[in-house]
Amino acid sequence: MGENYDFSGWATKNGIKCADGRVILENAFEHDDGNKVPLVWNHQHDSSKNILGHALLENRKEGVYAYCSFNDSEAGRNAKLLVEHGDVTALSIYANQLKQRGSEVIHGAIREVSLVLAGANPGAFIDNVVLAHSNIEIDEEAIIYNDGELELTHSEEKNDEKEKKTVDNTETKKTDTPENREKTVKDVWDSMTEEQQTVAELIIGEAIKRKDNNDSEKEGEENMKHNVFDNDTMDQDALMHSALDTIIADGKRCGSLKESFLQHSEEYGITNIDWLFPDAKNLTNQPGFIKRNPDAWVDVVMSGVHHTPFSRIKMMFADLREDEARAKGYTKGKLKKEEVFGLLKRTVDPTTIYKKQKLDRDDIIDITDFDVVSWLKGEMRMMLDEEIARAIVFGDGRTSLSEDKISETNIIPIVKDADLYSIKVDVKPESGESFAHAFITAAVKGQDTYEGSGNTVLFTSTANVTDMLLMENTIGNRIYKDMNELALAMSVSKIVKVPASIIPEGIYGVIVDLKDYNVGADKGGSVNMFDDFDIDYNQQKYLIETRCSGALVKPYSAIVLKKAAD
Repeated sequence: MGENYDFSGWATKNGIKCADGRVILENAFEHDDGNKVPLVWNHQHDSSKNILGHALLENRKEGVYAYCSFNDSEAGRNAKLLVEHGDVTALSIYANQLKQRGSEVIHGAIREVSLVLAGANPGAFIDNVVLAHSNIEIDEEAIIYNDGELELTHSEEKNDEKEKKTVDNTETKKTDTPENREKTVKDVWDSMTEEQQTVAELIIGEAIKRKDNNDSEKEGEENMKHNVFDNDTMDQDALMHSALDTIIADGKRCGSLKESFLQHSEEYGITNIDWLFPDAKNLTNQPGFIKRNPDAWVDVVMSGVHHTPFSRIKMMFADLREDEARAKGYTKGKLKKEEVFGLLKRTVDPTTIYKKQKLDRDDIIDITDFDVVSWLKGEMRMMLDEEIARAIVFGDGRTSLSEDKISETNIIPIVKDADLYSIKVDVKPESGESFAHAFITAAVKGQDTYEGSGNTVLFTSTANVTDMLLMENTIGNRIYKDMNELALAMSVSKIVKVPASIIPEGIYGVIVDLKDYNVGADKGGSVNMFDDFDIDYNQQKYLIETRCSGALVKPYSAIVLKKAAD
């Protein structure tokens, strides 16, 4: 195999534990036996000029052996001269379609063999950044370096006169004849073209520079994966193999290879350290929302209120609470008196609630990771619902001077409604009584005058719920094990937590059956989304709005638990 070749050597060895703990098993590249692959300089695949020739692969028990031939290109002749002179002594392979069982590489496909300035000690290692640790991993890539010796042969000689010499920086014994006399350094230098001499001078200068800067490096360790034909890279910072060993060791200790690289970046003179790490990736396809939590109360309100297809609501009640409205007993010969009662009436008109947004058309086109328009419309509807729910129960929280305030005469907040509709109950702890106990007591007693539909819900802050759940009896046991038991004790069907930030000052909670609160909207006044394009400013504009009214429609249908007046 490989009778006419310029040099040969071990491309990779089997059974050697690599720096990352992985081992190439025997016959991992068995199917590559007899294959001819490109011979490349330092794995540079970006230009055909970096192809130096080809390598004929031979699978052996010890590993993969390569018989390499240079082409007659300028790069091939230069590389041949470097190998001939003993300046380059290491081979490396590029392989993909790797399969791995644990730490053992059991299969791969060799795509090219490269000449490299230095391999890694000992023997070989796999430079594989992303190799998962499942039972068998497929379709990975690796660069496998080998620092074994190369054998050089002269293919232009006759086979019976062929002479091998070992390129391992040792002297080769030869017959001292004019034909076979080994060339001196001067002979080699004189045989080089001016361009070849320039390249050699660069290599020698770079080697001297690295030696001066790395006196503490172990013998035999060299810069890894440096392209001698790329003059633009000669002055760039290089990461020495000994430095890499230190960083990996610290990474195991610290638990993070990235943090270890960052800690040693100044020590080893690594500039642009961020190039070593991949860009951050989004965990989700679109941005999440930072909202007031908990937000489940909004759904409870919006799905619980009563809806009518008309927005102008009129309520009329006969007040039968006075004695004059009572039925009377008759005494013979006396005048029968008429029943007397008053009529109570109120009317609620609609108001408009809206949310407006805009997007530059350039941004809509450029954002390709997710549907930004759909995402924006979802945000607008979510915020509109929250604002309506807040206005229904607590009011929107804006001052009466704000032009953005939702009119409280059109959407009447339960906490601010007239005493005829919402019962105001003071929460005032007695001497030695906890607030939590006083709160429960007020909620239960407040329902004595309640006349609503009856399936009540308590809206209160998380802090209040926590205080009540932490109540203990005299022997230190919790009185209520969960919110269901607490709701049963307070005579409500459910307790809903509301962000404390939206509850008005002095209000502790609201008890109401939301069916007693009516939200009315005429046809066309329900929630609608509009969009329009502003041609002058190249902007897409969006508007979501509703026109509705809202109010309690039953007297004494809500209980507002509030702070007692001083």
